[in-house]
Amino acid sequence: MAGSLMRDAFIHHTWATKRLADACLELTPEQLTAEVRGTYGSILGTLRHVVAGDWFYLGVLTGRRPALEPDPSTMDIAELSTAIDILEAGWAGLLAGDLDPDAMVTEVDPEDGFQRDATLGVHLAQVLHHGNEHRAQICTAFTVLGVEPPDVSVFKFALETGRSTEVLPPS
Repeated sequence: MAGSLMRDAFIHHTWATKRLADACLELTPEQLTAEVRGTYGSILGTLRHVVAGDWFYLGVLTGRRPALEPDPSTMDIAELSTAIDILEAGWAGLLAGDLDPDAMVTEVDPEDGFQRDATLGVHLAQVLHHGNEHRAQICTAFTVLGVEPPDVSVFKFALETGRSTEVLPPS
């Protein structure tokens, strides 16, 4: 992704989703599948939805949707984690290209045929928004279930990956 202004945003996107998947390994099956009001669904269902959404958008934006086995709607946490790694490489490959943010991209939902035409820049913004929205819901579900969610903030990512430093004022 060298040279892409979107590089860090998409590295954070997959880092944060992977961090949540890793945190899910500590949850019980009951916690993973509990429905929490005000969120998309269960933690597992929401994480599956995020991965499926990324897979869909990456396919739309690259013009090729590689097969994902098993289907994201049935993946366990380990399979989701592997899929996130594959997605990270896919986003890196896409962003390494010479992209025109104003290029029109047609998205067609394979299930119902719904079609949307929007710029590449809008589609990339949607990917990040979709991930952030649902990761926040997963963190809410963790909290409701009495479990401290992992910090998936951009600045936590930046500190952990050497993209930022902080100096606290003297006390």
